[in-house]
Amino acid sequence: VDQDARCQVINGEKLPAESGGAKALCEAVTRALETHAPGQGYRVQIQVWGPSRLAASVTSKDGRKVGEQKMASSDKNLTKRSFGRFADAIVAQLSRSAGKS
Repeated sequence: VDQDARCQVINGEKLPAESGGAKALCEAVTRALETHAPGQGYRVQIQVWGPSRLAASVTSKDGRKVGEQKMASSDKNLTKRSFGRFADAIVAQLSRSAGKS
């Protein structure tokens, strides 16, 4: 399990080595959160199901689950660019859920 204050990756060893692995994935998510939701205190737990499948669960700083995002690539393994798109999708979902409250 790789983690920092805001990002935890479970089964990161299943990610393709060329993607940069769990560290690159968390960096993409943390960068997106810092850019689009600074100071919000979101935590993201990412479950790696395989080299081409991810799922993320997002909780607020008070422990409330605020989002879930999945990603699968049917034709190739995940890459650093995939991680960036996944992070952007997480942030977009958080923005949508914030607009509903």
